[in-house]
Order: sequence, then C-alpha cells, then structure tokens
Amino acid sequence: MGGDKALLPFEGRELWKRQWALLDELDVAQSYLSARPEQTWVPPDIEVVRDSIPDAGPLAGIAAAMTRVTTTHLIVLAVDLPQMNAEWFESLSDNCELGIGAVGRCDGFYEPLAAIYPCSLRDAAEQAQLSDERSLQRFIVRAGLAMKSREISEAQAGLFENWNEPSDT
Repeated sequence: MGGDKALLPFEGRELWKRQWALLDELDVAQSYLSARPEQTWVPPDIEVVRDSIPDAGPLAGIAAAMTRVTTTHLIVLAVDLPQMNAEWFESLSDNCELGIGAVGRCDGFYEPLAAIYPCSLRDAAEQAQLSDERSLQRFIVRAGLAMKSREISEAQAGLFENWNEPSDT
C-alpha cells in the first residue's frame, strides 16, 4: 500500500477508527488493537497486543489477543475491510455457543479476519503460530467442530472487499 493501511481515510475517518467504532457498536466487553511496534500512532488509551512471534501473520495477532481476553469468544476484525458492518457479526453470533465460533465462507474459502473465535482454541492458536503452519484457512479446518461456517450470500460479498493495493481505495 505504500503506507499503513490503518491510517487510510474512509468516509471521513481513518480505517482503524472506523473499525474501532464498529466494535463499539457491537458492545464488546474488551477491545484490543493488534499493532506492530512501528505503529506509534496508536492512542495511549487503547490497549495494544503485540505478536509473540514477529511477522508470523494474522494468526499471531489472534493468538496474542486470545491470551489477553477474559471472555469466551474473540471477535476478529481486520482493519482493511472497510465495508464490514455490525449485522455480519450479529448474524455470526447466532451460530456461536460455548466452545464454538463462527466464520463466513464463500466458494470454499473462509473469511477468517471477520470472524468469531472461541477462546478454547487459544492453545491450538499458540501451537500453530509456533509451527511453520500459520495459514488461517488450515487453522479453521483443523478447528473442526469448534468453528461453524456460514455461507456468505451474494449480497454480503461486498462486506469482504479488502484493501491490499492503492487502487483498491
């Protein structure tokens, strides 16, 4: 992207602020921002989780957050999903119960960065990030019955439009 995606403007505010507001709308019990050490723009009143293994991908951020959270589930929301909304997470939560999370799936591909993970997967996430197998797709498959998948409808597909290239903005 040529810069920090979190700071890209979207609808009059930076992406990270938009996502933070979405989590606030969901009335989550705890919120953490997974950030790299060079992301010094994070306000001091926001609790940051750091990956225990640098550059280990999104699974490392999920594992780090799971070690901090005191609830039964962890909502994961990537900063580069500017179209995501609260309704998506509310619909996912209908599939969750103790020890079971939920993730969207489209054409056999999971959308693991707008999902709800059961914190019972904490040890599995820690082990996976320590291995060479850090793929969230495979992590969800290995989670088996602990993760229910929900098909993403054609109308919901736009929620998962992510920004990876400057032309995406």
